[in-house]
Amino acid sequence: MSTENTIPGLQSRTVRFGKRHIHVSELGSGYPLLMLHGGGPGASGLSNYSRNIEALARHYRVLVADMQGYGQSSKGVNRQDPFGDLAEAMLGLLDELGIESAHVIGNSLGGACALRMALDQPKRVSAMVLMGPGGINTTRALPTKGLKLLLNYYTGAGPSLEKLRSFIREYLVYDGSQVSEAVIKERYQASLDPEVVAAPPLRRPQNLAAGIRMDFTRDSRLADCKAPTLVLWGCEDKVNRPSGGPTLQRILPNCDLYQFSKTGHWVQWERAEEFNAVALSFLARHTPTGARG
Repeated sequence: MSTENTIPGLQSRTVRFGKRHIHVSELGSGYPLLMLHGGGPGASGLSNYSRNIEALARHYRVLVADMQGYGQSSKGVNRQDPFGDLAEAMLGLLDELGIESAHVIGNSLGGACALRMALDQPKRVSAMVLMGPGGINTTRALPTKGLKLLLNYYTGAGPSLEKLRSFIREYLVYDGSQVSEAVIKERYQASLDPEVVAAPPLRRPQNLAAGIRMDFTRDSRLADCKAPTLVLWGCEDKVNRPSGGPTLQRILPNCDLYQFSKTGHWVQWERAEEFNAVALSFLARHTPTGARG
């Protein structure tokens, strides 16, 4: 059963602008909180945040988007500047919804999108919570094995249930036994969308210039990004290296860092109660007066 059918009051719709259409689900009232999912095969907003939406919606107007290229949103991502393209789509969504600024929560690829939004249009992002965000290259080394599996999912023999099961249970989370077979099969079916198979949204950089655009440590604007930021990172993250957390805290002017032991890449799912509590506490301190739920 999908998350959309299990959360009372959740409303979903498709917002169209330009050549894009973005699927967004909404719950709660008050100051807007945009939630951006990761980039794994079959990912979507509701599946990524199934354990967080209701808790956060008690205090905020929660907007859970399927990012460009994923779920029920339009497909295709600019390979020359994928983070920029995703950020443009999410800023366009805020424009269409009449939202001048919002808090943004981003997991993995969604974290990279949130960071790029804050760099491109600083006034639009009032605070960020980032979980194992992409684009924090701390070593200049080859990608982790988990990231390689993610990037190679659509190559070779193509998508398979076994590929996805291995990625989720062995690399996405610390304790793979906690992920049900039903969740894996639902993600697998979503990963088979013909448009996605033809043009996967998350791929290796097409060239050196694209690779540089996907590395925030090479972006001089990062040190000037004043958006209050909370970085959460699992110490056993096998997709994006946990060393990215201290790197962001060192560069960003207003950055807090929490590291979770015995936790992988999916902090908001693996440590849901703690995530909900610490995210709400952090965001409450940075919500404009008069806009709190």
